[in-house]
Amino acid sequence: MSILKKISILFLTSFILMGVIGFWIDSINSKRVDELIKDKYLKIANEIFQNIDNGDRVEELISKYNLVRVEDKKDREVLYYEKHTFGFISIKKASFEDEFIIEINFLDESYVLKTPNEENINDKLMLNILIFLDIFVLLLIFLYLLKLLSPLKKITKGIENFSSGDFKSRINIKSNDEMQTLSSAFNTMASSLEELIKSREALLRDIGHELRTPIAKGKFVIQKIENASQKELLQKIFLDLEFLTNELLELEKLNSTKLNLSIFSAETLITEALSKLYISDESSIIIEIEDDFKIEADLHYLSTALKNLIDNALKYATALPITLRVSAEKICVINEGKRLSKELEYYLQPFTQELSQRDGFGLGLSIVNKIVAKHNFSLSYTYEEQSNVFCLHLL
Repeated sequence: MSILKKISILFLTSFILMGVIGFWIDSINSKRVDELIKDKYLKIANEIFQNIDNGDRVEELISKYNLVRVEDKKDREVLYYEKHTFGFISIKKASFEDEFIIEINFLDESYVLKTPNEENINDKLMLNILIFLDIFVLLLIFLYLLKLLSPLKKITKGIENFSSGDFKSRINIKSNDEMQTLSSAFNTMASSLEELIKSREALLRDIGHELRTPIAKGKFVIQKIENASQKELLQKIFLDLEFLTNELLELEKLNSTKLNLSIFSAETLITEALSKLYISDESSIIIEIEDDFKIEADLHYLSTALKNLIDNALKYATALPITLRVSAEKICVINEGKRLSKELEYYLQPFTQELSQRDGFGLGLSIVNKIVAKHNFSLSYTYEEQSNVFCLHLL
């Protein structure tokens, strides 16, 4: 899960929790204040009602409690209503107001009195404002964190581009903080690596060119040797040198070459891989296609990887034929032979092979591994029923 998603989840959790707490506190305070006000003014209303036949006393009580006579015809929330034999008492309030209306009716006498402002309600309003401010500040903090973390997307994208082979990828961030320091450090590192890679590629191209020239001359001179055994030995040596040079250059080219992706079938991949091999006896390979699925990959490189697996299977099989099995988005190469003495990871390194198998230079599986990793596919090895099974998982 990304940092942005984690922060968003934390913010939403905090926001919802703050809202629930604010609503709960407001509800409790509203009930508490209403009860206090009702009790307070009910006592005043009862006192006025008991003295309603004494006008002077009523006026004295109105003055004592800072009440004001009003004409109120608005619809208000009724906090209390009590009917008496010859009249009634009611206490009302208006939403979002800090005043209350006491209405007392007895026979022909009627009083509608407005109370003074209540500090309790003002305190409740202040509490609600503070809760709202807390939520607002929380939102501002979240937006500020998003702004602080936004350069991470650029940094991640730049690193991904560089790792996928775009060695000119750079990150341009101007924030005067650690993000800018990180991007500058990455750009410096990327420039150094780009120069190093270019130098190494140039060196290998030069080495490959320089090696091919004496190899070609040597193969030409061999033709003039009359001794058959010496001639055959020298031809084998020069062929090995040529093969090793080509394999090393191919292995190094994989580090910097971008893939040319296309969509093709598994059958097309097998046909392309077999076309790169020189097979004198077609009966040495059995092809079993259970599911001819589609693959999005670089046909040239992926067919090279499959070709190397087939070549190894033919080379080290104790009995022919070998089997190519296509099923469930994987292609397996199966041959009868001895189990590998070490874990697969050992053979994926350049110049590693079984001690008993000296044919080749141990580069085939290393090239397969690089091609598979470049495609984000995977390679597996199992030993089943006296057979080695190498599978390309093309998911």
